[in-house]
Amino acid sequence: MDYSKKLRYHYRPQKGWVNDPNGLVYFDGYYHLFYQHAPDFEIPWQQPMHWGHARTKDFLYWEELPVALYPDREYDQNGCFSGTAAVKDGVLYLFYASIHSGMESPQTISVAYSKDGIHFEKYEGNPVIDHFPATGSKDFRDPAVCRVGDMYYCIIASANPEAREGRLISYRSDDLLHWEYVGIMRAWSECRDTECPSLVPADNGRYLLTTSVRPHGARDYFRAMYGNFTDGKFEILNEAEIDKGPDQYAGQVFHDPKGRNLLISWAPGWKYKGYYERDIGCFSVPREFKCEGGKITAYPIKELQYLLKDEDPCLERTENGFRVERTNREPLVYEGEIRDLKILRDEYIAEIFVNGGEEVYTVLL
Repeated sequence: MDYSKKLRYHYRPQKGWVNDPNGLVYFDGYYHLFYQHAPDFEIPWQQPMHWGHARTKDFLYWEELPVALYPDREYDQNGCFSGTAAVKDGVLYLFYASIHSGMESPQTISVAYSKDGIHFEKYEGNPVIDHFPATGSKDFRDPAVCRVGDMYYCIIASANPEAREGRLISYRSDDLLHWEYVGIMRAWSECRDTECPSLVPADNGRYLLTTSVRPHGARDYFRAMYGNFTDGKFEILNEAEIDKGPDQYAGQVFHDPKGRNLLISWAPGWKYKGYYERDIGCFSVPREFKCEGGKITAYPIKELQYLLKDEDPCLERTENGFRVERTNREPLVYEGEIRDLKILRDEYIAEIFVNGGEEVYTVLL
């Protein structure tokens, strides 16, 4: 497989390492994608994480923009880690995990803002949440901000090692800058922690909650949940593991002006750092989340559905499913009922949608 080929439908910057998508938002006529970025290296952890930045009007043609966030303050000198975006009164706010290994709480929450969506200024009162609560731990990052009624809620990925739980904890604010602790929103037993949550409005007054869950002794997985969100608590009505990989991580969801909830994930994931001479990381095409008939699906947005094919040389249909070969690695083998199968192939990346997006597989070939 030639990993030097230019991707046509999956954004990646001209150079440098990328991982988690951050701050997905529609602002000032563009869809904006921010992302974890090492602009000067093709492998991670050679320099503190920055926020890279690109924008598009159609998810096909991307404009790479200057780095949005640099780790240039005392409170974030060890990295500007993952987060989200919010728009208030014509201003774009970026919420991020500000990392400083020398502090009692090494992972705190900070904010930057912009009126043009390109040049960002960090809030002078940072960090806006300067310590993890007793219900959390030093794993305290990836803030996800959502407006609920007249309040804003910030959902933070965390853990509790004593209880062996991965947790999402919540704060609330009426101005995006001053935050009050609410409590534990959701918890998963026998987990190291959670990462990269999203909370967005859905149909009928309900909300969509997603997060990456990291169990002890098992593979990480991406969880999507529809339900009721009241006073910082989330009641699950439907849930599913949508994108089962094997080569993706850190999906983030945002609500666009057309009323759609769109998921963008990072491919291929942490196990491929240094896999090739330059980073092969990229971002999935946007998939629209729906919950119909009690089933949660994720399927490419209408604008990109013309790229879907019924077959591709990378995929072999079998008697009870399909098989996808991966270079020097175990193949992806799917067994189960197939009523519909669509493939979006882009050089060395394949996105496979089973039964209208009831199951999704992102594969590095």
